Amino acid sequence: MAGLELLSDQGYRLDGRKANELRKVQARMGVFAQADGSAYIEQVSSIKGSRSRTLHDRAVINCQYSMATFSTAERKRRPHGDKKSTEMSLHLKQTFEAAILTQLYPRSQIDIYVKILQSDGGNYSVCVNAATLAVIDAGIPMRDYVCACTVGFVDETPLADLCYTEESGGISSLALALLPRGGQIALLQMDARLHQDHLEAMIEAAMTACKGVSKVLDEVVRQHLQEASSLSKE
Repeated sequence: MAGLELLSDQGYRLDGRKANELRKVQARMGVFAQADGSAYIEQVSSIKGSRSRTLHDRAVINCQYSMATFSTAERKRRPHGDKKSTEMSLHLKQTFEAAILTQLYPRSQIDIYVKILQSDGGNYSVCVNAATLAVIDAGIPMRDYVCACTVGFVDETPLADLCYTEESGGISSLALALLPRGGQIALLQMDARLHQDHLEAMIEAAMTACKGVSKVLDEVVRQHLQEASSLSKE
């Protein structure tokens, strides 16, 4: 699919969104009782604490990424530890090392497990957003929310929060994770070629989208706290 087909002359994308419009986000916290913290954003993420492979001055962050067999239209078994999963796990680890106050948990390990149940594009970004809620649900202090978004570039226009069809269209894209209050970039990933003249516009669009995601996550956290408070009073 040619890149120009992804954006109409009226400025609308294939799914009817405008260029800078995010997909609808539905999220819940406290999904699994057996995990210290958990969250669900159309995909699922859980977090546990343990005490292996420790460092004396800070916690070790361990992330494991996987995809369900039925998560895409192509039904195939994905072996644990394949190249894509290993790379994604490393990116998640680097992202949360920049956000979690690991020095508060010496000689400990924080395990973050993320599983994609339905892949519709932006897998890294949605994993980051889900894992952020799970970390908060576990009561682990963070410097800030860490929010992520995948942005593409079509016809001189940055497209925020790419869906699977847009990602598969062969356009240039990047994924960015942001700590929004301080504007600190936790991770920036780009696999395709992009002219340097467009890079600044894409990063700006990604940062703006991440700040929008941050507002959504904040609403989810506040709603979860209100529900938990109401239950404790009953």
